[in-house]
Amino acid sequence: MKANNKAIINDRNIEVFIGQTLRIGVILSCAVALIGGIMYLLHHGMQTIPDYTTFHGEDASYTSLPGIIKGLGTGSATEIIQLGVAILIATPILRIVLSLVSFILEKDKLYVVITLIVLGVIMTSMFGGLKV
Repeated sequence: MKANNKAIINDRNIEVFIGQTLRIGVILSCAVALIGGIMYLLHHGMQTIPDYTTFHGEDASYTSLPGIIKGLGTGSATEIIQLGVAILIATPILRIVLSLVSFILEKDKLYVVITLIVLGVIMTSMFGGLKV
């Protein structure tokens, strides 16, 4: 009897996919941040050490996604590093979204509700915070 070649979506396949997604996200974020760090050192490595006795805040280009994307267009090393950090932050959020899809496919209503609550809390915290 021939085995059916159709891809079967089951718990194990979804777990493996989520694990691979987490692994790829972390490796990608590290690689992007490392590339940005090397570029930063090549351009600014011989500068004198700044005065760290007083705090100087950063522009929105370093702290907002549109600013990071705009800086990437100019090839700024600091924005490349920030992109690596943004990818690292997005990785576990993507895991939650993939888990939500998994629970929907399994028709597990309790876990769908719990995952939606967790995702809602995270999104509210990220996008509903104070804008200074």
